[in-house]
Amino acid sequence: MHADLVPRFFGADEWYRLDAYAQVLSRQAFTDFDAPEAAALLGEADVMLAAWGAAPLDEVLLAQAPNLRLVAYAAASIRAITTPAFWRSGITITSAVSAMAIPVAEFTYAAIIMTGKDIFNIRDINRSRRGAQGYGIRINLDVDHLGNYGRRVGIVGASRIGRLVIEMLVRSGFSVAVYDPFASLSEVRRMGAQVLDLDQLLAWSDTVSLHAPILPETRHMIGARQLALLRDNAVLINTARGWLVDHDALLAELESGRIRAWIDTPEPEPLPADSPFYDLPNVVLTPHIAGTMGNELHRLSDAAITEIERFAAGIPALEPVYQQALDRIA
Repeated sequence: MHADLVPRFFGADEWYRLDAYAQVLSRQAFTDFDAPEAAALLGEADVMLAAWGAAPLDEVLLAQAPNLRLVAYAAASIRAITTPAFWRSGITITSAVSAMAIPVAEFTYAAIIMTGKDIFNIRDINRSRRGAQGYGIRINLDVDHLGNYGRRVGIVGASRIGRLVIEMLVRSGFSVAVYDPFASLSEVRRMGAQVLDLDQLLAWSDTVSLHAPILPETRHMIGARQLALLRDNAVLINTARGWLVDHDALLAELESGRIRAWIDTPEPEPLPADSPFYDLPNVVLTPHIAGTMGNELHRLSDAAITEIERFAAGIPALEPVYQQALDRIA
């Protein structure tokens, strides 16, 4: 992993847990194993604890790691480090995807609540008026499309994150619909939501939240035709990936003022300095902060350490990742 992640991932508690279950060969982080010292350590290792910046698990690296039996990945997507050679090796790899899902779901739920009341626009109006109209600011914005009572939220993708968001929304009394070709009708109904196809969901929703993975078939799944189905004053929230949205088409809709958006993951990322998205009053643009940040990184390292503890105790992994699942996960 990147060296600067070590003090952010591992405090006294994390090192204590690791030392209790394993012989930690080095507390130094490596992004490659070219140096003799690093190669020697890799040759001894039964377990690799990895995260962002890890070297790809290719044929060359695996030849240097004859004892490797577990890669505990303290982040979500393992696509960047797995290779055909790794999948042939039979080595177990685990992901902290469930741990990563929690802050993204919390962020998304908060975004749904805040955009439901158009919080940031109201903040700007209140700042400009500085109380000149007092309580009147609420009266001026007292329109049917604002508020969260009975708000209809469409979830595109019943992923781990999507399911957590659904749970939060249903518990809070929102009406929830789901589009996910991999989720069964009975499964979605057990979550307290209804199943709609994508076009139906877009036309039905007051707010649409995207949680689909990056796959060839999800490239620009939300384009001009799909955006046109959104009702006036609808909100589009993207805490997944910019890959899912045709941003030229989205910009045209937003510039018309017909819909609103919260974009945490634009395309390209980051947006260029002259992008109109920065200045649109009906857009909340955040710099990919829905995922783990600050002290939330400990949730990821804790998940990876739990996998190492289970491995040492001969207990099956909680979050193993299998090659056959790659066509439906991020």
